Amino acid sequence: MSLETLSDAERYLDGLINREKKTQFDYERLGLAPVRALFAAIGHPERALPCVLVAGSKGKGSTTLAAEVLLRAAGLRVGTFTKPHLESWRERFRVDGELVAGGALLGALRDMLPAIERLRTDTELCPSFFDVTVALALELFRRAGADVGAIEVGLGGRLDSTNAVDARVTVVTAIQLEHTDKLGDTLEAIAREKAGIFRAGVPALHGPLHPEAWGAVAAQAVAVDAPLEEVAARDVESDARGVRFRLPDGRALASGVLGAHQATNLALAVRASEAFLGRALAPRELAALGELRLPARIERVGSAIVDDCHTPDSARALVETLAKLWPDTRWVFVLSVSRDKDAAGIMEALAPLTRACVTTAAEATRSVDPETLASFAWAAGIAEVDARPEPLAALERARALLRPGDRLAIAGSVFLAGALRRHLVGGAGGV
Repeated sequence: MSLETLSDAERYLDGLINREKKTQFDYERLGLAPVRALFAAIGHPERALPCVLVAGSKGKGSTTLAAEVLLRAAGLRVGTFTKPHLESWRERFRVDGELVAGGALLGALRDMLPAIERLRTDTELCPSFFDVTVALALELFRRAGADVGAIEVGLGGRLDSTNAVDARVTVVTAIQLEHTDKLGDTLEAIAREKAGIFRAGVPALHGPLHPEAWGAVAAQAVAVDAPLEEVAARDVESDARGVRFRLPDGRALASGVLGAHQATNLALAVRASEAFLGRALAPRELAALGELRLPARIERVGSAIVDDCHTPDSARALVETLAKLWPDTRWVFVLSVSRDKDAAGIMEALAPLTRACVTTAAEATRSVDPETLASFAWAAGIAEVDARPEPLAALERARALLRPGDRLAIAGSVFLAGALRRHLVGGAGGV
């Protein structure tokens, strides 16, 4: 098999078992054996890279990217792995804040190819798309001479491929009801899966949790002898300039990211970075949070807002932020939701600010049918609803529905954000 271009590489990866594009699969069939076998076959890149490992129902991507910024400011060379990507699969692999060069990515995957193909003949150790991307990330970071990995967990934690890395700090950001068909239908069950990343003697940090979730997280920390610490932001203020808050020890921080809920994620990133470094961050290092950018997290793109909210809680956080920052604005939403999410709950949470909604399907095999999603919008009390199967057609319809004083928002799915984000720059995001 020949991999001559990045397109060849993308097609090859897409041909692997790709559970990211499926909503139905046996969660318990996941496990660390395939990715560990792949690590061994390519020379154990995980042994060369101590990591900050971040799990959670929401906020894990924001926390991972904030940790990247802080660790870089502290003078470390940082390899960052996040998922899913928005527009290009290369976005998953970053070194010192920049996408890994295409040639380096292609060369590493080409070198890994014999090992991948050999393992694909073993029914027990056949690597998935995610297994390969995790191994590819660590191999790229090893070749780039990274000092630390900032690694975002995929699904859950206990059985996730990223749980095979050398975690020196572990973080659980928040616990919400999500992926209930796989992780469990209670906060306790989901928390138990997320806390599966804890290790003996390794700092285990978490944000504020519901008592049911906290009990499971605390029990797991005790079971593996991990020192547990809650991290919360104090005196949070949020406006159109960003968020300002204090750490538990009183230090004041500011960032240009939108939304009061981000304060906890940034506080977790600070504490995780300091636990990794074994020292407090200096004021100039903390100031790097002012340069943090969070794509598709209440992100301004042109005059539109793009957010990947995919739970009712995250939709409520979006509504609270929009209502606070633009109190006299009504919103026209383009919305797509994956089938394993609480689509009705998300729609109900968005309804108070929504004048009109255009539903669509961002990903053919994963998304709720647009007509079904439209029925949820009607049930939530949204007065003007339309359904368009194609995301671009949905965007154009939403633009046509804008009235003076309205603004456009894209929400409900990272897949939708990726499909439409680049089409918003320079377009009619509002009137």
